[in-house]
Amino acid sequence: MLTLFFESLTNLLILTYRTFIPSPGRPRPSAKRMLVMSGFIPLFALVQGIHWIGFLLDEIFYRGYRRVEIREPLFVLGVPRSGTTYLHRLTANDTALTTFSTWECLFAPSVTQRRFWLGLGRIDARIGRPLGRMLDWIERHAFKGLDAVHAMRLSDPEEDYFALMPALACFILVIPFPQSDLLWQIGLFDRDMPEARRARLMDFYHRCLQRHLFVHGPEKRLLSKNAAFAPLAGSLAARFPDARFVVCLREPHATLPSQLSSLEAGINFFDVLSACPDFRERLTNQLGFYYKNLERALGEQPDERCVWVTMRALQSAPARLMLIIYAQLGLPANEKLRGALARHASESGTYRSAHAYSLEQFGLFRGDIDRDLGPVFARLAARAARTTADASPMQSGATPGDDPMGSSSTRTPVRHAEPIHCGDSC
Repeated sequence: MLTLFFESLTNLLILTYRTFIPSPGRPRPSAKRMLVMSGFIPLFALVQGIHWIGFLLDEIFYRGYRRVEIREPLFVLGVPRSGTTYLHRLTANDTALTTFSTWECLFAPSVTQRRFWLGLGRIDARIGRPLGRMLDWIERHAFKGLDAVHAMRLSDPEEDYFALMPALACFILVIPFPQSDLLWQIGLFDRDMPEARRARLMDFYHRCLQRHLFVHGPEKRLLSKNAAFAPLAGSLAARFPDARFVVCLREPHATLPSQLSSLEAGINFFDVLSACPDFRERLTNQLGFYYKNLERALGEQPDERCVWVTMRALQSAPARLMLIIYAQLGLPANEKLRGALARHASESGTYRSAHAYSLEQFGLFRGDIDRDLGPVFARLAARAARTTADASPMQSGATPGDDPMGSSSTRTPVRHAEPIHCGDSC
């Protein structure tokens, strides 16, 4: 870990230098970008420094976390904007599983930090939650603007790739640092990451998961959801040979503009295009790799190890699909999960997101996308269809009297399944 710390520190210094003094041939950033980055980099460095101190204290006071075994973890992967968040939060109702929450990812990746904040929370609860109420108010206002794209609260289940921030291995960092080839390499992890660095990063991620189980219960099964881990699918399968995978799929012509649209606020805030004019093109090419890498890395996994689901299937019958997933992977669906599924099945109405976007606004054309990615998506979607086509409530361990879907299965709202407005081409 010491090697990774110095490597990350060196890379951050290089990123800072190149932010203000670009390499020859790279455009000079705008005044707005330089101003924003002048405030962002010190704050980012301070937070990551605190995390590294927490990791150091773990090695002194909580070294027992290293003995925690990660047994049969469940990974929810897929392409971005394909329903992974919805599936993750539905699965998180299973009390036999444990998953990272937003506050742990962003503010407490170490055991030391978690113990501190959990202890402070218990003290706060005993005196009437003054800090808790203040925090509730802050998060309602701070995260409100994200609700149309990716609803987020500090206690919500969240993607644990944020825990890789201290190692500068979180792909979202390409938004503040779009000029970094090192960060773009994360998005092509299985293919382009040098073997030695890949091993160090996988070791670091493994330790993060051990820390989480150390705090929440070594006997529990880990649930991890990361759409950004599609390029790491092969590395995850190799590191965790007993893992189970659920892979969410969506049509490429819908995925690409949705992802670009979801990042638009960050692109504008950091004035990314002033430093990297071809940012959208690079990201589009990178998303294409996600589909191909998922097929390469997990396409030959047996059905009891990997379930493929399409967003359309998730939209139409999420509760029944969850039971099918559990049955195929050999997981027991406990009463807490079944109760959550029943509540979802009983909800009526159709959710319509305020997140609207089009292919044309990003200069994309459906014909080009279908020509490049249509065949791989068709193969993966066909496997998803074979997995679920003949399944029934009886096959998924339910009885006719406790079918969690009821009569409202086609009306279940899906919070993160936004409509795509593509004009006549769709």
